[in-house]
Amino acid sequence: MLVLTFATGIVDAGGFLGFDTVFLGNMTGNVLILGMGAAGAHGLPVFSLALALVAFVVGAGVASLFLRSGPTGWSFKLVSVLAISAVSVAATAVLLGVEPDAHVAQMFAIALTAGAMGMQAAAARRIGVADVTTVVVTSTITVWAIDMFARPSRATILNRRLAAIVAILLGALLGALLLKAALWLVFAVAAAIGAAVVVCGGVLVRDEAW
Repeated sequence: MLVLTFATGIVDAGGFLGFDTVFLGNMTGNVLILGMGAAGAHGLPVFSLALALVAFVVGAGVASLFLRSGPTGWSFKLVSVLAISAVSVAATAVLLGVEPDAHVAQMFAIALTAGAMGMQAAAARRIGVADVTTVVVTSTITVWAIDMFARPSRATILNRRLAAIVAILLGALLGALLLKAALWLVFAVAAAIGAAVVVCGGVLVRDEAW
């Protein structure tokens, strides 16, 4: 889950810096920018943000329907959803590698990756690790701060909440650095990380089945 959070940071850095302030995983940011863009503030994009939001919703909705009949936690169905998500991000990398400057290609890339992040978010909700949604850390930061100030100790400071915050931060850092080389590389690395999680998840499910 933390590795997927790290990958989200990479993807969002690529989207925000490479697609003119479009978040591909953090929909809170998109909703805010969309509202300001609709008011004509500083020429902010509207269509691409709306496209990302719709794709995320569709991805999350379809994935949740697929996972609804399956068990809670890791399962072959859940691994399948994450595999489709990783393939979608990989397709984005290929698309941007072939047509890096084409506007239509960028719109397809936004839809593919935002939909993939929606699927990932639905899968993360099904896994149910508290305060690790993989796509946003606002609620995680809130709970971490509350616990840290209410009962400061090593356990309330150094825990999975802080790890999730650091993971998405480092992911964004890596994504911004990769962007200096090429935009497609950002999504290629994120897809490779997603594929690694799929393999590990598949092994986990297989071992539990045995």
